[in-house]
Amino acid sequence: METSELLKKVRKIEIKTRGLSSQIFSGEYHSAFKGRGMAFSEVREYQPGDDIRSIDWNVTARLNHPYVKVFEEERELTVMLLVDISASGDFGTRQQFKKELITELCAVLSFSAIQNNDKIGVIFFTDQIEKFIPPKKGKSHILRIIRELIEFEPEHHKTNMGEALRYFTNVIKKRSIAFLISDFMDFNREKTFEDALKIAAKKHDVVGLKIYDERETMLPEIGLITIRDAETGRMRWIDTSGKKARNDYHAWWNAREKYLSELFVRSGVQRVNLRTDQNYVQPLMNFFKSRGRK
Repeated sequence: METSELLKKVRKIEIKTRGLSSQIFSGEYHSAFKGRGMAFSEVREYQPGDDIRSIDWNVTARLNHPYVKVFEEERELTVMLLVDISASGDFGTRQQFKKELITELCAVLSFSAIQNNDKIGVIFFTDQIEKFIPPKKGKSHILRIIRELIEFEPEHHKTNMGEALRYFTNVIKKRSIAFLISDFMDFNREKTFEDALKIAAKKHDVVGLKIYDERETMLPEIGLITIRDAETGRMRWIDTSGKKARNDYHAWWNAREKYLSELFVRSGVQRVNLRTDQNYVQPLMNFFKSRGRK
């Protein structure tokens, strides 16, 4: 991609997602993800209605007037984005590809984080760790993340979420908020994925963002079609004119959804489903609000 074209894409995503972060998400994000605790800030004169337990008796005795201690939330957090960039992200039948939605989500979360003085870092993964961007603050750091999301070309095509989670728990020692962003099509390593997810969730605050396309939930009735697995390159013929084939596929999809839902519950991890042809703002807002009420 030429530099001028890349800069235009970065700027377009920045304008859209930065606006969403400042106008919609920043307050909800702040409420949803609390700081590490309360830290002493200052003392001020006592005012009617103040809790008498907050009175600083030493200052009160010295100045012969009641003063109270003021505490503020220790805000700074570390936010990590674990981003699946395997070949299955190159799919979308209506509004956008899955990987394009992932790019926007990462940008929104990044801007929300830095507006709340949090650090943000990224792990790009396939079935290998493709790239690690350590957590930092600042607009230039966010723009670097967006650039990498747009133009980074992975060396591998398959998926291994267990490997990504293990790398994350090893490299990030301090407790953080981690968004695992994927279509969760890791069919051959489900056991290792579950074990790694449970370990990560014990140490960190992990949230799963599942990205999917409507066409993945059911087969269209269009006769004999060729299906290609983007991650392995394998081709397969399917006769979609038969109702049984369509019903079997839909039943498989529902069983997969049930398995993932139960896996996340067992692991103590919240999950949000986001579809490529639907606006992601409301589902994210609902998630932030539900977190803020807890």
